Amino acid sequence: MALIEAKGLTKEFRLFRRREGVLGAFRDLFVRDYKTLKAVNGIDFTVEKGEMVGYIGANGAGKSTTIKMLTGILVPTSGTVFVNGFVPYKEREAYTMGIGVVFGQRSQLWWDIAVIESFKLLRRIYNVPKEDFELRLKKFNYLLDLDNFLHLPVRKLSLGQRMRCDLVAALLHNPQILFLDEPTIGLDVLAKARIRDFLKEINKENKTTIILTTHDLGDIEALCSRVAIIDKGIMLYDGQVEDLYRRWGHDKLEDIIKRIYQGDIPELKENAGGVRLA
Repeated sequence: MALIEAKGLTKEFRLFRRREGVLGAFRDLFVRDYKTLKAVNGIDFTVEKGEMVGYIGANGAGKSTTIKMLTGILVPTSGTVFVNGFVPYKEREAYTMGIGVVFGQRSQLWWDIAVIESFKLLRRIYNVPKEDFELRLKKFNYLLDLDNFLHLPVRKLSLGQRMRCDLVAALLHNPQILFLDEPTIGLDVLAKARIRDFLKEINKENKTTIILTTHDLGDIEALCSRVAIIDKGIMLYDGQVEDLYRRWGHDKLEDIIKRIYQGDIPELKENAGGVRLA
């Protein structure tokens, strides 16, 4: 069985549409107008242990909603999802012991205490043996060069420093799966390179499965052999990155992605809706 398996995964949101003007606001008090938005629309995919998958799409395409269903934050409207043998939203406490999550815009570290103290608190939350904790921290320190700011409060860190610490926080309990949502957003070239090298090392040594959402196609090219492309809640493509180059022969991944979104590739139009192209 695949480590991650989703079938017909769908998430709908019921949105309240406000009417314009004073009269419209008065009418809204008695009769409300709702519309249903399908943020994710019946997608199917599987991920095997040790894969690094880039999950990309425009703003509002449905990628963050998918990640939130995979991590158990959101309950699917329909369809099924199994991750590491769990139904994420039903078995959250047991399930979260085996995953790590990094959201680029939010930190799981405590803002006003030293970074090392945040790590020690997380060690206790995840019941990581002290010896394992110290060995992992030593390794992460070597790979990410944390020494200069381990004893600073999180609020005093630069964005690049904080992202390095958030990655360590997500991996201290040695999860099988790491979900990354825009992990390099706003970082300079050197910071991005350091984080990419770190993720390659973790994937190679620990066989950590990584699901990466990003707007930076450089992350995809540097890290992922496979890419899934979603638009308006529908899976447009799921396959190897090298297949994109082989099939449609552009020098840049960005050019191929643009063609996919513009509907210039007939094969993808015909197969839209979750079909994986070999």
